[in-house]
Amino acid sequence: MDPSRQGSWCHSLERLDEITAANVGRLRPTWTFSTGVLGGHEGQPLVVDGTMYVVTPYPNVLYAFDPSKEDYPLRFKYRPDVNPASVGVACCDAVNRGAVFADGKIVYNLLDGRTVAVDAKTGRELWKTKVADLASGETITMAPLVVGDRVLVGPSGGEYGIHGWFKALDLATGKVVWTARNMGPDSEVLAKPDTFKPYYDKGTNLALDSWSGDSWQRGGAPVWGWLSYDP
Repeated sequence: MDPSRQGSWCHSLERLDEITAANVGRLRPTWTFSTGVLGGHEGQPLVVDGTMYVVTPYPNVLYAFDPSKEDYPLRFKYRPDVNPASVGVACCDAVNRGAVFADGKIVYNLLDGRTVAVDAKTGRELWKTKVADLASGETITMAPLVVGDRVLVGPSGGEYGIHGWFKALDLATGKVVWTARNMGPDSEVLAKPDTFKPYYDKGTNLALDSWSGDSWQRGGAPVWGWLSYDP
């Protein structure tokens, strides 16, 4: 793929186990699609049940393609109404780091601080929940993580001195189930002695006492990247 063509995707129908060190040099683009967005594309395509989903940077459009047919025809396009002010608040490009599939839904974050769930077959919006506060310098660029029936999300905005947090939403309804701060007393961090076993320091309120004065209230601690989960 020509790297100068921003906003294009390349996809091959080769099975991964058919690609070897001997033939990888013969791979060639078979299809490209221009999103029309010039910002950084950091979210990988997601292929589920014969449909390929692509989420763009702001304005966070979701495209669903049929890769089984020539030219990958569009199955649906979902374009949310994203607050344009979020582009001015985002510190480091208006990127989106991808979507996740769970329980028949495509779930992803919008730059203006909302998490949305879309029906994976029809593109119908199922729920949309505000989780971040633009006025406080919070945006969302991260890819959500679904664990069981919970959607886990966090904000960008550490450069603006936000009070970082981590939220769990109900996958079925989008309702915020709990919020854990990333700095502050154990009651806000949701650190419990019976489950929180820090490897180095011991004691209570470690996320409070390690900060000088009240600086923990504006220390940043965003959650802007990808997440992993260990049960």
